[in-house]
Amino acid sequence: MPGDFKVTPWEVTGDIDYDLLMKQFGTLPIDQDLLDRLSGYGDLHPMLRRGIFYTHRDLKWILDEYDKGNRFTIYTGRGPSGNTHLGHLMPWIFNKWMQDTFGCDMLFQMTDDEKFLFKDLSLEETGKMAYENALDFVALGFDPKRTKIIVDTKNVGRMYPIALEVAKRTTFSTAKAVFGFDNSTNIGSIFYTTMQSVPAFLPTVDAGRQVPVIIPCGIDQDPHFRVTRDAAPHLGYPKPSLIFCKMFPGLNGGDKMSSSDENATIYTTDSAKAVKKKVGRAFTGGRVSVEEQRQLGGNPEVCAVFKYNFYLFEHDDSKLNELADKCRKGEILCGECKMCLTQKINVFLEEHQDRREKAKDIVGDMTYDGFEW
Repeated sequence: MPGDFKVTPWEVTGDIDYDLLMKQFGTLPIDQDLLDRLSGYGDLHPMLRRGIFYTHRDLKWILDEYDKGNRFTIYTGRGPSGNTHLGHLMPWIFNKWMQDTFGCDMLFQMTDDEKFLFKDLSLEETGKMAYENALDFVALGFDPKRTKIIVDTKNVGRMYPIALEVAKRTTFSTAKAVFGFDNSTNIGSIFYTTMQSVPAFLPTVDAGRQVPVIIPCGIDQDPHFRVTRDAAPHLGYPKPSLIFCKMFPGLNGGDKMSSSDENATIYTTDSAKAVKKKVGRAFTGGRVSVEEQRQLGGNPEVCAVFKYNFYLFEHDDSKLNELADKCRKGEILCGECKMCLTQKINVFLEEHQDRREKAKDIVGDMTYDGFEW
């Protein structure tokens, strides 16, 4: 039934109606006027052109501040509970474009405490995954002089006073209403969202002046930052702006790539052989036979292989449109598309894995307050 989906910071299920979700969350669309304005700062990223980053909170305001010379800080993060996959990389790649385009500082928060509280993992395990995930983030080429990595349990001394300020302004009834907590929820989970608020305010505290912050992230993370934005004016901090993306699809045809289905998930450490096997099993919009495909054509709108090109692996809009047209006309078969996508992914991963190895030499220099991994 329409609207029968669930999107929370910890769970995404069903076929997502992104327009309905935008209305439910109360965010605003990134309209043509905003796209035209963003194109004035540099080449518009494909994720903006294609509506992958599609909704926002106070994007116009933060661009106004930037135009006045009040440069913003970019903030994003990762909950380290497993290996990094392409769905995690997608918004980070967009963050890299933002840093390059606007020349801004970047804070990357590793919420090892969150994953300890919400999953059956030890702090040692989440700490190790934080390091591994950070290598993937650094490998994307963020400016090491303008980028700092926060790990909650490592930087807790700096973060806790600010988290307490947020906690004092956030009631239990608010936490229950926003996150659906009940009497079985551990009290650490209830407190946790205050820690995710901290990097939104840290640039202002460090600079001793009002520093705007923008958070590019998945739309599923919006509930955390509604709490952050509610607390900000009471504490004398600027409300963070947000720009949200849709979920990166899984190879099984689902709306979100999930680590729970390893066969439908491409990890950054996957071998070329593993990628070929996974893409070979991907859900497509093809017909049951070659003859039907040639005669009736396929449906790229539901095809996971086409979606991978749309989201990450084909930046040229004309080539993407040509691919969709050939699919609909039956001029290309699913096997051909799978082979081409496999090659694209493996070229990307080979280069990424090489940069990931080199990231080990600099990741220690990019930590906030210089903590030891």
